[in-house]
Amino acid sequence: MGATGTWTTGGFRRLGAAGSAAIALGGWAVGTLPAHDPWGLWVDHGPAVRAAGYALSYGGLTVLVVAWWLYGRAGASVRDTLVTLGWWTAPLVLAPPLYSADVYSYIAQGAMVLEGHDVYSMGPSVLDPDGPGGDAAASVGGHWTDTPAPYGPFFLLLARGVAWATGGTLVPAVLGMRLIALGALVLVVWALRNLAREHGRSESAALWLGALNPLLLIHVVGGVHNDGLMTGLMLAGVLLALRGRWITGSALIGLAMMVKSPAAVALLFVGVVVGRAATGPVVRRVVKGLLAPGLVAAAVVVGVTFLGGTGFGWIGTQSVAGRIHTALSLSSDLGLGLGELLRLLAGTDPDPVKAAVQNLGLLIALVLIARLAWHATTGRTEPVRALGLALLALVALSPMVQPWYLLWATAVLAATASGGRALGAVTVLSAALVYETQPSGSTPPYGFVLAALVCAAGVLLLRRDRAGAGRGHVPGQRRPLETAANAPAEIVSETASGADAPGAR
Repeated sequence: MGATGTWTTGGFRRLGAAGSAAIALGGWAVGTLPAHDPWGLWVDHGPAVRAAGYALSYGGLTVLVVAWWLYGRAGASVRDTLVTLGWWTAPLVLAPPLYSADVYSYIAQGAMVLEGHDVYSMGPSVLDPDGPGGDAAASVGGHWTDTPAPYGPFFLLLARGVAWATGGTLVPAVLGMRLIALGALVLVVWALRNLAREHGRSESAALWLGALNPLLLIHVVGGVHNDGLMTGLMLAGVLLALRGRWITGSALIGLAMMVKSPAAVALLFVGVVVGRAATGPVVRRVVKGLLAPGLVAAAVVVGVTFLGGTGFGWIGTQSVAGRIHTALSLSSDLGLGLGELLRLLAGTDPDPVKAAVQNLGLLIALVLIARLAWHATTGRTEPVRALGLALLALVALSPMVQPWYLLWATAVLAATASGGRALGAVTVLSAALVYETQPSGSTPPYGFVLAALVCAAGVLLLRRDRAGAGRGHVPGQRRPLETAANAPAEIVSETASGADAPGAR
């Protein structure tokens, strides 16, 4: 096994497992506990226990992040990394929901579908408090209680199945949704390994950043976010398209869209792959690339929508999440600040100003995505790497950004990028954004302070590693952190220069 100093990968594995166990144990006191647990397992035990729980959770989180960071320098094998992933995941499996109450929304929406309610026109508050899913509905975050579901029919069918199998009983239902999250993690691991092979990238490096990532562990396994399922299906679809099975791949991306709509971005780059592999006149290749994957995905979307029996209301609910202001959204922050300034100076309504800036951000993201697709078409940028950069642009410029949204791009870049600032950025942000949210799901101001401090430390460490590599102090094959620290390139330089190699903005 690889070693860093006197530590082996086994030592880092045990260190990370201890951190994960501390997070889980602390979560029993300060996780996103339900309003009512009929089993009496996930309940509040008073201020003293809460204080101990927070200390344990934050201490464990820091240990996990440090173990992950150092593990990335240890040169572990694929087998070692998979074993480590099992060790770090296991303590979180039976924990209460952590860092988010979204899983309660999933369960409540599944119960709504089961009972025949229209999830796209009403929220979980319509459920009978004493009926299936009632405890989950009571535990949903305040804003989401009366908010229609923004998720596609495929995911709601899965949630419906969990609600049916568990009768909506809180603890079994949460664990049922976590089983789906674990299945998504397995799919991500499979796709990452194979995509890394396709791109000549180290499988262990891809797994370290794309699957062993603390941001994924706490938000997909601990927080049970459906972003893991969307990402797994999207990655699998892209992989199959690269291998020539673009019809099946496009169908999987269609399913990913029926979990969360941002997966649709992958169709554009699958179209690039299909068009470049097609034969015949240029017009025919272009038309096939532009239309064929989209038509396959659309057929899947229509079929799943009819199968789910929920109707096409999901089309109109895609913007509901954007109504919530999140401080990680640059366009929302800028729009809010500009709107408030104009309100003070001219007495204008700040909301239209904020909306205009948010829309401008999305427009810029679309332009960047189109530019990346064009460069992938002309061979200047590898298509799947371009997809990772496109998703990064979409997250950075979206009107609502949550920490776990970063995982959309991280998984793709982990499997395809051999260096660059984009890879370094997602590495550092993965370590930093785990602090943005409390285990209870709230977002305290000090979370941003902690995240900023970790960002600063991460940048300094990457620069030190890059400097060490430049002086020849880092021997042998590049390891994950060394890879992230080298070959500076940015998403904007990709779109400006069009080169797959590093370039200046």
